[in-house]
Amino acid sequence: MIMNMEWYRIFLHTAKVENLTRAAQELHITQPSVSYAIKQLEAALEVKLFDRMSKGVKLTAEGLALLEYVEKSFSILEAGERQLQSLKNLTAGELRIGASGPIIKHLLLPQLDRFHVEHPAVRIRLSQGRTSEIRARLKEGQIDIGLVHLPFIDQSLDINHLTAIQDCFVVGPAFRTLAEQPITSADLANIPLILLSKGSSTRRFVNEWLTSQGMDVDAEFELSSMDMLKELAERGYGAAFVTKSFVTEELQEGKLFQLQTVQPIPPRSVGFATKRDTSLSFIANRFIELLRHSFHADT
Repeated sequence: MIMNMEWYRIFLHTAKVENLTRAAQELHITQPSVSYAIKQLEAALEVKLFDRMSKGVKLTAEGLALLEYVEKSFSILEAGERQLQSLKNLTAGELRIGASGPIIKHLLLPQLDRFHVEHPAVRIRLSQGRTSEIRARLKEGQIDIGLVHLPFIDQSLDINHLTAIQDCFVVGPAFRTLAEQPITSADLANIPLILLSKGSSTRRFVNEWLTSQGMDVDAEFELSSMDMLKELAERGYGAAFVTKSFVTEELQEGKLFQLQTVQPIPPRSVGFATKRDTSLSFIANRFIELLRHSFHADT
């Protein structure tokens, strides 16, 4: 049977000051209210907690036994309140987030760097995976926020647009002349294609675009990371389909060359997903605010 917590709070203060009037003053209540609470607690527990003295009160043996546990209980509650305050102030807790490798490198890491500088006490848990894997981790509660390629539909998740990205085909110096004028889909079909492996949202997107251009999708190289796509393109193995921001430095240095297709490749969107009907922590909400502000400022 759980007693009224206010009775225990009054009991604790009275035990510390050994005086009903002083306890009432500290608690900002009347002395009769203190007396009433103690009597109610004694009646409920069926023990005498205080001996009434001429100049105050003194704990009985049973009162002393109870005091130890009441002190511990309130100490734990206060620690819990302090921990909640730390979470609200972002001086404790963790940020659990997931994304694909390219999104992590070019969109997420700059924001994580800023968040880490502003809130160094928050532990960051970063999970890399394909969009399908991020979806599963969100639904299983393993991460709080997932950055994903759009369109992305799941009735159990809330999806929000964040920013647009542009993909392109790039080649190394061996195919440099192909970058000098717009290339047709027929010309593109004659170049070995270097694509991400099947199952990724990027591979599905390029497959659909190539099919819309009347091309059969036949990749000579299927790799699991854009780093490897870029590497093989630089070495002259063919045309790699990559996110343009991923190869900005190589394009500027002349290590890679962008192919201009006659039919433009449409931009894609990146968004963030959270689990629907689940409250986000202060930490997750703060990071979402940072994401929205950063990408809104860029647009």
